[in-house]
Amino acid sequence: MFDLAWSEIAVIAVVAIVVIGPKDLPEAIRGVAKGVQKLRRMAGEFQQQADELVREAKLDDVRNSIQEMKSTINDIRSFDIKGEIEKAVDSDGTLKKTMAEDPLRDTFMPPPPAPYVPPELPPAPDAPSFVPPTVARFAAPLPPAPETAPAPPVSSSTPPAASA
Repeated sequence: MFDLAWSEIAVIAVVAIVVIGPKDLPEAIRGVAKGVQKLRRMAGEFQQQADELVREAKLDDVRNSIQEMKSTINDIRSFDIKGEIEKAVDSDGTLKKTMAEDPLRDTFMPPPPAPYVPPELPPAPDAPSFVPPTVARFAAPLPPAPETAPAPPVSSSTPPAASA
């Protein structure tokens, strides 16, 4: 803090001896030492007060930021996207009212539905429910034979027999 060289301290000591005198010099040094101690104590207390204020200010800032974060989180949790969209699209509620009402309610009455009548099923055959494949092969009707064209007459190299 103060930069005093030995030569400067010696000059101050000589001036103090001449001005104060050798007889009152020890008492003056004690008074200066007590004053320096008092100043140091006051500076220490001031420093502690300043540190405490800084800590409290930082804590208050931290508390405030925590409260802001909590309120932001609560806002996010309670965000109603459906309500916000309804406000943006249908702010006066006319669209919702229109969709809730049936415009043809008084003029159109659909006919009552006809009672359900199940269709009649054909009678079940008297055949067994399972026919083994080997039996089914023989029991199935044969496919129709393909129609064949009449065969052309066979010519032979021998002359026809003469009838006598």
